[in-house]
Amino acid sequence: MEHWNVLLVSHVIAALFVLVIGPFQILRRRRDRIHRTMGYLWVAAMYYVCVSSFWIVTAGHFTWLHGLSAFTIVTVTLGLVSAIRRNIPSHLGNMIGSYIGIAVAFVFAVAVPGRAIPQLLAEDPGTAAYVAALVVLSVLITFVSLKRGGRAGKATPSTDGTLSHSLRV
Repeated sequence: MEHWNVLLVSHVIAALFVLVIGPFQILRRRRDRIHRTMGYLWVAAMYYVCVSSFWIVTAGHFTWLHGLSAFTIVTVTLGLVSAIRRNIPSHLGNMIGSYIGIAVAFVFAVAVPGRAIPQLLAEDPGTAAYVAALVVLSVLITFVSLKRGGRAGKATPSTDGTLSHSLRV
């Protein structure tokens, strides 16, 4: 089996994190603080996945996946800039396109024999399932924490013009 090192493991975990966050971002209707925070996490993880891929090579050669990584860096950046500029159609198109790109890369990484992930699934499915469960759990905990954090307190203007915080239980 290919040697698993810190770079490869962190790349796989970040890619799984991106794959799990994506549907939350795309399918969730509200575009609020939670969407922005999860989006920044998603963008950071996408950049890490793409940049780290350039140090993961087979027999010293780049593949079409490295070209996809370079293209994805561009589309994620365009999507982020579009969101900042409030160009929502462009933001949506770039981010969904980026998500589809990483989903295609994931299918390739899992389905092609001889790559590290299929070998791990064949030799140690328990570890693969454990890591996948931890990633899903971390995304759920992040989402729930953000959701609950938004309800804990709300700043409201008081009569003297300052902000006061009220707790809602």
